[in-house]
Amino acid sequence: MLGQKRIRDYGVKIGELETGRYNAITDIAGVTVGHLTLSKANIQTGVTAILPHQGNLFKEKLIASTHVLNGFGKTMGTIQVNELGTIETPIILTNTLSVGTAADALIEYMLDHNPEIGRTTGTVNPLIGECNDMILNDIRARAITKDHVLQAIENSASEFKEGTVGAGTGMVCYSLKGGIGSASRLIHLDHGTYTMGVLVLSNFGRLSDLTINEKAIGRSLEEAMSQHHEGRDKGSIIFIVGTDLPVSERQLNRIIKRTVTGLARTGSIISNGSGDIAIGFSTATKIPHEKPAKCLSIPTIHEEDIDVAFRAIGEATEEAILNSLITATHVDGRDGNERAVLSDLLQEYGIALT
Repeated sequence: MLGQKRIRDYGVKIGELETGRYNAITDIAGVTVGHLTLSKANIQTGVTAILPHQGNLFKEKLIASTHVLNGFGKTMGTIQVNELGTIETPIILTNTLSVGTAADALIEYMLDHNPEIGRTTGTVNPLIGECNDMILNDIRARAITKDHVLQAIENSASEFKEGTVGAGTGMVCYSLKGGIGSASRLIHLDHGTYTMGVLVLSNFGRLSDLTINEKAIGRSLEEAMSQHHEGRDKGSIIFIVGTDLPVSERQLNRIIKRTVTGLARTGSIISNGSGDIAIGFSTATKIPHEKPAKCLSIPTIHEEDIDVAFRAIGEATEEAILNSLITATHVDGRDGNERAVLSDLLQEYGIALT
């Protein structure tokens, strides 16, 4: 997207299913992604906003679910999502110490668009995901403001940058520069063709574990650089899963649990210090905020159709992580800290991915 060289441009084809037009979460009709990037000296951070549809999410909620692979994280809003099975705000991703600011901004955004909140109806559940970018960013400076969050929402579009952008600006993945990545898969069923999309914020792992298309690329890079990274595998990854597949909250939860298959195929062991959290939504059914006169009708796939969705989520997750690595660009971070860029290393040492 937007002229960036992605993992498929290096000859790497993950899995067997077809991709959507953009090979991104925005292949799902109505889904948009926006960034706000702060990249100057010690400040290397930002905000990424995911809008599940272009209407009023509070008034037209979507089926949603979350799943925790490893809970070393500070995500906000997942308790209500799991209790009610719906999402009612955009999803905001940022750094760990900016979760409060992001929530405050998202609440303000929702109040501006819904004057009934806190007056004639209840409150609102802001949904925020985070990773710790303290290696490259002066996280203590808490540079993110409410305006930055609102700008990320305003900037949302069908095509968006990956890698060192938005919430991914200061992230480190497999000891290399990480960040934002996305991918999608098409699901062909007897009753229609559907899309499964994933966006990741990658900030985990050590170089020696990095595996691309079953090749131990991390070890090859260490040997080429005559270096061994002793650093522990710690950090986090947030998975945002979107689909137009008609599913119940229970079925969606079963699907997003399978993000772990794609994560594992890139080499992660899901360590003690990693916050690995999946947030998923389906655009197939809108749930009205106001109680209708008749019962709701929520279509769902048959359980026998779900295996292809499991395959789709694994493939899209794996490719999204690799896209976050291969599209990343170099930053001079906090106190001169930096991390190598995968695309630069492949070129410098003549290492092929296929």
